[in-house]
Amino acid sequence: MKFSAKQIADFLKGELIGNPDVTVSSFSKIEEGRPGTLTFLGNPKYTAYIYQTRADIVLVNHDFEPDKPIEATLIKVQNAYAALASLMEMVNSNKPQKSGTEEMSFVSATAVMGENVYVGTFAYIGEHARVGDNSKIYPNSFVGDNVQIGKNCIIYPGVKIYSECVIGDNCIIHAGAVIGADGFGFSKEEERYHKIPQMGNVLIEDDVEIGANTTIDRAVMGSTIIRRGVKLDNLIQIAHNCEIGENTVMAAQVGIAGSAKIGESCVLGGQVGIGGHITIGKESQIGAQSGIISNTKERSEIIGSPAYPVKKFFKSSVIIPKLPDMYRQLNALEKEIAELKKNLCQNN
Repeated sequence: MKFSAKQIADFLKGELIGNPDVTVSSFSKIEEGRPGTLTFLGNPKYTAYIYQTRADIVLVNHDFEPDKPIEATLIKVQNAYAALASLMEMVNSNKPQKSGTEEMSFVSATAVMGENVYVGTFAYIGEHARVGDNSKIYPNSFVGDNVQIGKNCIIYPGVKIYSECVIGDNCIIHAGAVIGADGFGFSKEEERYHKIPQMGNVLIEDDVEIGANTTIDRAVMGSTIIRRGVKLDNLIQIAHNCEIGENTVMAAQVGIAGSAKIGESCVLGGQVGIGGHITIGKESQIGAQSGIISNTKERSEIIGSPAYPVKKFFKSSVIIPKLPDMYRQLNALEKEIAELKKNLCQNN
């Protein structure tokens, strides 16, 4: 499918500079631009590439002003990266969509299936499950008994959704994710661990995206809750009875221990570890590999393990390489002071 620069500019409500009739049929990175493709310039670090890219159309921020001639047609928009996302979403929505129930899948007779639902080969839909209109269950996925899946959801291959869990509208769950496995709950009696039954579920609200091989454990009682608009990367572990606030995002390999509460609009870098039964204040920024073991205030900016305020962390990081020299100087000073004390005592 081809689009002209004018069609794209009209769709994005952008300002067109260059040839309105040039057409593109694909996307490319600005440093690897090819004829017949569209690219974008969002990060100033890549500005040099706009003067040499072979892409035919480049999306740029509205305040971009070139220093020298550019061969490509430019489309100025408020936010080039957001405009690219909008354009890609439009193109993706025009691709052929799967629908219907493929052979060798199983849908329980008691399941309630919405209109235009797709169920792929070897997928399993359990007793009394409900799947909303236009949702897609790809091959080898498991949807347990009494699970509810909303409208316009995509459940990619190999996803496992245990019984009683609830998925809202417009959610995307990527391959290999497990929703509703038992939380890690045991009581120790003498030398043995006894399993505590996990009787709750997982509740995922609307517009959530969950990365590949991420696991979200069911609650002991009540629900593990993922609020509206949360975005989770691959390989994340969220333990039982946690609550993740609206529009919070997490990078890969984050681990959240049981009953922790993450506020709304937080950003967690890769490999962050959150201790159990603590609260992270809303709009907090937590740097990669931070280990949080106590409550944080709203809008905290912290890093390190155990984590502490960003400014103190970077000041300490500057000092750390100097510690061996400082240690030797301290030893020399201690010897010098001891010698001075000895001489003073002898003179008195």
